[in-house]
Amino acid sequence: MFERVLIANRGEIACRVIRTCRRLGIHTIAVYSEADKDAQHVRLADEAWPIGGPRPAESYLRGDAILEVAKTSGTQAVHPGYGFLSENTAFARACMEAGVTFIGPRPESIDAMGSKAAAKALMEQHSVPLVPGYHGDNQDTDVLAEQARKTGFPLMIKAAAGGGGKGMRIVRTEKEFTDALASAQREAASSFGDTRVILERYVEHPRHIEFQVFGDTHGNVIHLNERECSAQRRYQKVLEETPSPFLNAERRNAMGEAAVAAAKAVNYVGAGTVEFIVAQDGTFYFMEMNTRLQVEHPVTEETLGLDLVEWQLRVAAGEPLPLRQDEVQAHGHAIEVRLYAEDPDQNFLPGSGKLRRLRLPAPSRHVRLDGGVIEGDAVTIFYDPMIAKLIVYDADRTQALQRLREALAECEIVGPKSNVAFLERLTRHPVVIEGHIDTGYLDRHLDEFLTGDASPSEHVLFAAATAALLHDERAVVAGAASSSDPHSPWSRADAWRVGHAGKRIVALSLREQRYEIEAHGHDGDYQLQHASAQCEVRGARFDGDALSARFDGQGIRFAVHADPERISLHDANGQRHAFARAAAFAWESKEGSGGDQIVAPMPGRVVLVKARAGDTVEVGQEVLVMEAMKMELALKAPRAGTIESVSATQGEFVEADAVLVRFAS
Repeated sequence: MFERVLIANRGEIACRVIRTCRRLGIHTIAVYSEADKDAQHVRLADEAWPIGGPRPAESYLRGDAILEVAKTSGTQAVHPGYGFLSENTAFARACMEAGVTFIGPRPESIDAMGSKAAAKALMEQHSVPLVPGYHGDNQDTDVLAEQARKTGFPLMIKAAAGGGGKGMRIVRTEKEFTDALASAQREAASSFGDTRVILERYVEHPRHIEFQVFGDTHGNVIHLNERECSAQRRYQKVLEETPSPFLNAERRNAMGEAAVAAAKAVNYVGAGTVEFIVAQDGTFYFMEMNTRLQVEHPVTEETLGLDLVEWQLRVAAGEPLPLRQDEVQAHGHAIEVRLYAEDPDQNFLPGSGKLRRLRLPAPSRHVRLDGGVIEGDAVTIFYDPMIAKLIVYDADRTQALQRLREALAECEIVGPKSNVAFLERLTRHPVVIEGHIDTGYLDRHLDEFLTGDASPSEHVLFAAATAALLHDERAVVAGAASSSDPHSPWSRADAWRVGHAGKRIVALSLREQRYEIEAHGHDGDYQLQHASAQCEVRGARFDGDALSARFDGQGIRFAVHADPERISLHDANGQRHAFARAAAFAWESKEGSGGDQIVAPMPGRVVLVKARAGDTVEVGQEVLVMEAMKMELALKAPRAGTIESVSATQGEFVEADAVLVRFAS
């Protein structure tokens, strides 16, 4: 086994690899960019070395800088994690030439599967089922358009060197093809430095099921069962689970055999994933093979009781696979979701900033957290905005889903906006509960999973106000206890007045709407009023996690988090309501930029400017395209009118809230 391993990655996966190495007694070496000098993987590793500027191209994509650290630090092996250089043939080969073991497949295997087009040609030779389409070398636009007509619509354009949903577009009609192709090629060039694409017939309402495969240097290749990843938004996985609720034993065996055949076709060594697109009738087609560990590998680990990073290390060190195919035994059900700094109600706009509060469920046999940040850390604009992976396990799927709901209810993220509430709605949706979701369902029915503009019920408002009152009263009493006069009547927060019970205003805001609740009473007994609605609260108790009280005589319990800045609670349906605390007697409405300008929603690079000063545009017309946090953002006209000025240029890096376009008055 290796004694010194360098992790050529960052964030959650770097921390994940470090944990296994530490358990095995392996000395870990981290590398970091300027933006990551205080990151958790830097703090967890036994030693850490700087490799360049904040952008990936200046640091984590610099194989030369990483190998220089490997040489200087006495590294024996490099673990590439996933993303960055994990599927880079040149880097894998450079490691070998430098006498450093690359913990991954041979360069030839990466080459064979790194191009979707080449992979499909190879799979065709080994009788692995393929979706009809075009994966040829001729990338002339006219040729691609002709092949698209032959393939038929709807079809999928995919970046040939791609992965992670980048450079993918669905095209339903011939007239959409040219623009979609250009957009996919731009994204492919930005993400992979390669504009080549393949075309595939689009399978309607497909499922995405992938098989974990593992090979060793002794010629053994096995699969470790499937993961269903059909819950996707814009080809990005949202929820992953194993076993698949769709597969029966016969389908599982057939797909497992095809996955092993695909791996054997390239003499595969190490961890890999063979991905299939599955039609509603159970027919399956090879989609691609990822020659690395996958983000969702923990669900496989939880059901098999294995550590796949340990397997990677042992196989790379020349050991045979620890199990034969007939020894792979799965138990229970596991589900993973990814907690992201993003705003689902603003088209999942990625967020950045300091995590002022990060409260996650306690790890247990049923709950696992794989993260790369802690409270106080910043989510930076330069990398993927993932905060943590939340993995749950239980005896069956129904119980695992309930574990997931309970775990999500315990999550509280303050700072950048997060997708926690979106995930909570997802886990309660019938299409997920019944296991019927397909890869396009979220995109077709996204409004079913978003907050919307619905106002909170009076019950929710009164519960939030009660939690705020109890929290504030407790805080005042605690403050008085540490003061020079702990028994002073002026230390009470009950608004008592001579001759009457006094009145307090609890002011809350939700989605820029202000709510004022008038309160009389103290110590858990209150008379509350909002507009014309009234409520008598009796026996209220708040233990920091839950509020229980009798509301107009009915006993109700709410899961609640409260602090001086916000009140977050779940109603009886599991719906999350995150109120901001507001000043009782002051209110300033948030002023937007109005309809006379387009501003950058976040820091990023302008990749396309589609209008000039003097142009007349329609409302909703695409004016600019930005790239930020590994995704393209289309900036559209807020109203119809004439453009007065465009201050953005193609290739320019702009800061958040920078005015890019102004409209004439």
